Amino acid sequence: MARYVGADCRLCRREGAKLFLKGDRCYTDKCALARREFPPGDAGKKRPKESEYRLQLREKQKTKRIYGLLEKQFRGYYDLANRQSGVTGENLLRILETRLDNVVYRLGFAKSRDEARQQVRHGHICVNGRRVNIPSYRVRPGDLVAVAAKARDFLVIKTALISSQRTEVPQWLEVDIEKLQGSILSLPERTQIDLDIREQLIVELYSK
Repeated sequence: MARYVGADCRLCRREGAKLFLKGDRCYTDKCALARREFPPGDAGKKRPKESEYRLQLREKQKTKRIYGLLEKQFRGYYDLANRQSGVTGENLLRILETRLDNVVYRLGFAKSRDEARQQVRHGHICVNGRRVNIPSYRVRPGDLVAVAAKARDFLVIKTALISSQRTEVPQWLEVDIEKLQGSILSLPERTQIDLDIREQLIVELYSK
């Protein structure tokens, strides 16, 4: 399966924003964006030419990179959101937020979405008592997401729980730290998604 294998910090520098791809490192002075606030490469310090298309493209690229998706899958999510009733941009974010790897990250069981994706692929996460190893699995209201019994003592999960204390669990989720499980209370509303994403620019880009 195709995936990005380069340096995560280059992605943050390219988008000019913290995408929180490296967990705790993003909150420290070691953050690459804090040290070099310009895009990577020889032309990084040059002033880019502003255009409507550039703004739309950068917003789409930023969103893809936050959730760790490639173009084909991201476009498929957009097409699905466009077919649903309601506001297409909000539908898109709702679909992305209800991916299992994102939910594991939001519940605090992983320090980053990459780490959450790895946990799911290795079979460390259960949904409604059944092991699920597909990161793109979409949860629904009423689902119960839990750390598998064999993974409860893993150091990576324990350190993630300590790290997650710096952030709040979204209102559409409920977590039980003692049982290492979380419930899906509802589908997320736009006001409950705390990401600096201008989804309308993505809709405009794909609508051309």
